[in-house]
Amino acid sequence: MYDILIVGGGTAGLTAAIYARRAGRTVLVLEGNSLGGQITSSPLVENYPGVPAVSGAEYAQALHGQATALGAEVRFGKVTAAEKTEDGFVLTVRKKTYEGKALILCTGSRHRHLGLDREEALIGRGVSYCATCDGAFFKDMDVAVAGGGDSALQSALYLSAHCRKVYLIHRRDALRAEKAHVTAMEGRENIEPLLGWTVSALQGEESLTGLTLTAPQTGETKDLAVSGLFVAVGQEPENGPFASLADLDEYGYFTAGEDCLTRTPGVFAAGDCRQKSLRQLTTAAADGSVAATAACRWLDAQ
Repeated sequence: MYDILIVGGGTAGLTAAIYARRAGRTVLVLEGNSLGGQITSSPLVENYPGVPAVSGAEYAQALHGQATALGAEVRFGKVTAAEKTEDGFVLTVRKKTYEGKALILCTGSRHRHLGLDREEALIGRGVSYCATCDGAFFKDMDVAVAGGGDSALQSALYLSAHCRKVYLIHRRDALRAEKAHVTAMEGRENIEPLLGWTVSALQGEESLTGLTLTAPQTGETKDLAVSGLFVAVGQEPENGPFASLADLDEYGYFTAGEDCLTRTPGVFAAGDCRQKSLRQLTTAAADGSVAATAACRWLDAQ
């Protein structure tokens, strides 16, 4: 039995592993996809304090190396079931089970994609899901944002400070964002809303050069020349297997605060999987350190 089981090998999970190992606790990190999380698809990270420039893949590799050098175990496999027992917690991965006294959930969330041909191939080559991560790379260029909610308008506002032109593409005739965001957008001359349109195709071979837009009501199409497309149509957490241990909000995120505590003693939620207003590497790292410290204190008290 491990002292601490950590679900998720992204920034929050590996940071939690580092802190827990430094506290002398045995740790197992279970990752269902690839280590590092969403940041691995970013070609350049320039907003992490103390690290002027690094690729997402290099950052993830360094974080993994740091955690394992301290003695954290990392295994791959998607957790399909979680159960509280008299002695702690049991996680099921395929046909195997792993036991731990405390549990830190760092399951993350994934950006909802548009589902277009070559969307995956153009990630990091013009297609992005994070304006604050990649917006500075499109300085003085024309870009587009797909979406009509608060995150889409926030992305458009952020990009308008860097880009020459920002098109906001939304399939409906009205935006779903807060009035304050709409008012702020209306005050930016370089943001142009394109309401009643959807992105139906991506143009460009090696990198994005433009979009094909379609009007759902009429079937009309038109081309839009842009160097970047920022997709802001929501995120999807994968917290279902842990609903018996931690409450979920209406969007599926864990209802844990800045202390990372859930309703179940010994279970902590950290990173993009929990309710929060900002999802960045820095906030994930902060959550990981808070959750691990809280888990160690909880174990000391048992």
